[in-house]
Amino acid sequence: MSTINNQKDVEEQYANAGNLNTRISIHQKYSTNKMGFGKWIFSNYKISQEMKVLELGCGTGEMWKGHEDLIKTCERLVLSDFSEGMLENAKANLDERTSLEYRVIDIQNIPFDDETFDVVIANMMLYHVPDMNRGLAEVCRVLKKGGDFYCATFGEHGIMEFLCKALNAYGVEDKANKNFTLQNGKEILESFFSNIQRLNYEDSLVVTNLDDLIEYIYSLSSMTNLSSVPKDEIRELLGKFVVNGVLNVPKEYGMFCCKKV
Repeated sequence: MSTINNQKDVEEQYANAGNLNTRISIHQKYSTNKMGFGKWIFSNYKISQEMKVLELGCGTGEMWKGHEDLIKTCERLVLSDFSEGMLENAKANLDERTSLEYRVIDIQNIPFDDETFDVVIANMMLYHVPDMNRGLAEVCRVLKKGGDFYCATFGEHGIMEFLCKALNAYGVEDKANKNFTLQNGKEILESFFSNIQRLNYEDSLVVTNLDDLIEYIYSLSSMTNLSSVPKDEIRELLGKFVVNGVLNVPKEYGMFCCKKV
């Protein structure tokens, strides 16, 4: 797929919060790790008093809810996304604060001076960046020396791998974007940062209502070839993997914590 088409797909996929909320909800309902991926990510942030923080690809801003103390800690917190629709949802989810800003930003062209931020965050979005090196170079540029970069992502042996095997009868192939995963992320980051630490989030899905998993599947751009398949057929096929009323689905998520020297 060309870079242009890939960028267009991403823009359509994240034009609003509909598909994203569908994917978030299944994790909220069926994850075995009750801490929650978002809370776990925040537990690894090292943000202290009067720091300047930039988040790239903030999405709906949902992860910042319940972290008012951390928001108040920041001297400046910029929540950004390349989608105006996502930013509108973020504004609706979070109250206005003097330290909080909303900006439409492309990671490949960050509109801030060199060494502006103490912390930069880019969760679950680097694999979408057309020019990864340019994007990471921009992150490094606006990050202060000694500053921290946090980037969460998925692994290659989780939900998508399971679904593709389960739905192989319909010609579904694993076309998940693997430009930046837990498996290759460290090597990519080493060109820009030091002290790179990979942290793994132990979790899985225990699905008791297949309809929720089906809606999740249909929210994925990589599953568009199933759009003409009746949902009853998908439900029947997934039902073969149900044991004692439960469908167990593996998950592989984590994050990298990096430092600029």
